[in-house]
Amino acid sequence: MNKRPQKSKQTAAKGNIRIIAGKHRGRKLPVILAEGLRPTTDRVKETVFNWLMPYIQQSVCLDCFAGSGSLGFEALSRGAEQVTLLELNKAAANQLRQNQQLLKAENMQIVHTDSLSYLRDLPAARKKGNETLFDLVFLDPPFNKQLAEQAAALLNAGCLADNCIIYVETEQNSSQQLPANWQLLKEKTAGQVSYRLYRYCPE
Repeated sequence: MNKRPQKSKQTAAKGNIRIIAGKHRGRKLPVILAEGLRPTTDRVKETVFNWLMPYIQQSVCLDCFAGSGSLGFEALSRGAEQVTLLELNKAAANQLRQNQQLLKAENMQIVHTDSLSYLRDLPAARKKGNETLFDLVFLDPPFNKQLAEQAAALLNAGCLADNCIIYVETEQNSSQQLPANWQLLKEKTAGQVSYRLYRYCPE
């Protein structure tokens, strides 16, 4: 007798992230476990947000390649005025929306989109008065796809407010080139991950 085929799973496996500080301190949020989604560890996140302490309050924040939303939700909790999360994976984007609802975060926007396409279209949207400039950006794309370099070039083409602060996370020893007018403020390595903080200086 032939065995009946097993039904495919209807829901993705899940883990969780924890908000470290601020309004939602200690809150755990569910995240899906999918290929390419790599939540920033609590250890790295704590260091990064210590670096960012002077810049978060009232910031207009963009989290490119948001994934779990770990960085964007942390910024929201710590006082960012507006946070936009970009995520291509549909299940991950839906989970971000659910977590937004859990936190009743009205000042957060979840966009299910390809981040490079979104950034490419931003300057034109801004000219029409539909978009504001960002003064805090998280750039933590999937590794080994040269996405940080591509996204950085697009950000540099008219998406950033003067003196915008940009956090970039890449694989260690990455050969990706970032814009020459981004001033390196902080850098550190943890395992196979390099993470840096830059200030955007208009050319």
